[in-house]
Amino acid sequence: MLSLIVLLPLLGFLANGFWYMSQLKTEHKAPALQVGGLATGAIGGSFVIGLICFFRLLAMEPEHRVIEQTLFSWIFIDGLHLDFAFRLDALNSLFVLVITGVGTLIHLYSIGYMSHDASPGKFFAYLNLFCACMLVLVLGASLPVLFLGWEGVGLCSYLLISFWYTDDDKASAGKKAFIVNRVGDFGFLLGMFLIFTTFGTLDFTQLKMVVMNGALSPAQLAAVTSICLLLFVGCMGKSAQIPLYVWLPDAMAGPTPVSALIHAATMVTSGIYLVSRLNFLYTLSPDAMLFVAMIGALTALFAASIAIAQNDIKKVLAYSTVSQLGYMFLACGVGAYVSGVFHVITHAFFKALLFLGAGSVIHGMHEEQDIQKMGGLRSKMPRTFLVFAAGWLAICGIPPFSGFFSKDEILWQAFSSSRSELWLWLLGVVTALMTAFYMSRLFILTFLGEGRWKSHGHAKHDKHHDNHAPHDHGHAPKDAHAHHGGGEPHESPWIMVGPLVALAVLSLIGGFIGIPHMSWLEHWLEPIIPGFAPIKDGVHHETEWVLMGFSVLVALIGMGGAFFIYGNRARTESLQNSLAGFLKTLENKWYVDEIYDAAIVRPLRAVSVFLWKKIDVSIIDRTVLGFGSVSEMSGGVLRESQTGSTQIYIVTFAIGLLVIVGYALYGLV
Repeated sequence: MLSLIVLLPLLGFLANGFWYMSQLKTEHKAPALQVGGLATGAIGGSFVIGLICFFRLLAMEPEHRVIEQTLFSWIFIDGLHLDFAFRLDALNSLFVLVITGVGTLIHLYSIGYMSHDASPGKFFAYLNLFCACMLVLVLGASLPVLFLGWEGVGLCSYLLISFWYTDDDKASAGKKAFIVNRVGDFGFLLGMFLIFTTFGTLDFTQLKMVVMNGALSPAQLAAVTSICLLLFVGCMGKSAQIPLYVWLPDAMAGPTPVSALIHAATMVTSGIYLVSRLNFLYTLSPDAMLFVAMIGALTALFAASIAIAQNDIKKVLAYSTVSQLGYMFLACGVGAYVSGVFHVITHAFFKALLFLGAGSVIHGMHEEQDIQKMGGLRSKMPRTFLVFAAGWLAICGIPPFSGFFSKDEILWQAFSSSRSELWLWLLGVVTALMTAFYMSRLFILTFLGEGRWKSHGHAKHDKHHDNHAPHDHGHAPKDAHAHHGGGEPHESPWIMVGPLVALAVLSLIGGFIGIPHMSWLEHWLEPIIPGFAPIKDGVHHETEWVLMGFSVLVALIGMGGAFFIYGNRARTESLQNSLAGFLKTLENKWYVDEIYDAAIVRPLRAVSVFLWKKIDVSIIDRTVLGFGSVSEMSGGVLRESQTGSTQIYIVTFAIGLLVIVGYALYGLV
């Protein structure tokens, strides 16, 4: 049944893809309800099969919880025999349920969101393909199969982020995501090659047996750190960590359901899955683990600082995702892989809720995304307000919402783990404070206070309701939103609000699978991921309750600070005036994109132009063309001798014969 989990969304992709291409010839657009229903049914079927397989695993003994299916022999060369196989166990069964479950809700939401788009068939085809590639990634029984899905989601992210590619900004955002991820993938490939040359296998089960059961040589132990660091370079790209995080905020250029899918349940969690899957390798390298924890903590803090000053509702959530991913890597780096996976699950619930809630706000605000032009939406969009509030409380870490349990577990592990340093915990606490602050700022400016949209006239329009044209051939006609106008904010339809309600419920109850000291999740993952790292000397479990109360207090302080500042317009303006320069720096993302452009992009472009014009055109092309010119000239000269006169040919033949005879006689002498 494992292949069906991947096959169903793949068939959905093919069906909608061929349907869309056939419509280009007939100039008729299929309704979003039909193509969206087909795509939703495909990923929903995968969720049902994933549930069946999950309960089959649940019925097995812990040490035998594995379901494997070999599809065909893939690579068979000297020294490497690799099957294309899927393997389901305790770890990736959770990822399969999150990908297909949350993915189904996002697909359902997209039916309403993309109802007026010019090419919903193409959109849902890409969405299904994205999910299929992500499922290949987590189900792969070996690193090459995982890497196939890894590259597949990279391709699909490019297609979906630049879905409205006639807009240069959106096309550039997709290209940026694709290129930055290729940088990380180069490190992944090197790490995979080094694993094979060091251990002789790329299959996860065999690799774990070699590492755990065999006595590793000093050379193999020395290679482990390099392997872990190279693989983590790939994680930096896919999971948007410093310095390769810059693509993720720009991914907001795609339709909002794409943002929810990429940022919540699928692509960005690939790095956490890879590190957790290879926990037996990372545990052998304290240096690599410290590096992972350090990058995670610094990314969490850095991205949170940028989110404080962003005014685009989706950009705030984008930097929040980067920050939360840093939290997950912090957990993995201190040996708390279970906590990292736990936060992946809870984050999928509340971040998908927040992104889709933001999409509902944008829809109700006639495509306005600037939170400075919102306010007072609590009365205009009451259903969206309630579900968004659940996501806000979850990400802030307020009990009993899911984010409280997973965030608190990470902070406790960062404080108590023998593999951790105190400064890592401090960075985590400061990040928690900032998270509660910027998310409360977003919530206040969007839903509370007076409506500022009244004073801003007609709202600008994005392209998610692209037009009612029958087909677009990739081009969106101008003035696509002229029929919408401005007007009062309004509530979104139930086909969009319904998935939000389901995600709000999951955001409320999802954390109970990981209650401290009664964690079902810890016991479930124990065959794949060993228990937490040992606790430091002098740290007692009673301290955990103190730190739990402290983390809630930190969240309340952050929320209270936001209400104190942004609950009063005079204080807001006073703060903005007094910190104008600093806030401008944060708003411009610490000018990292400008630094990258000046230090990397422009020099590379200049070198490329030089190689093109001076080397390729001036030297290589001229050299090749020169040989052609010589051939042409020599041919022209010889052509003149071909007169067609028999007498001239006889004379020429005689002269040649005399020369040959003369040379022969001279040689004999």
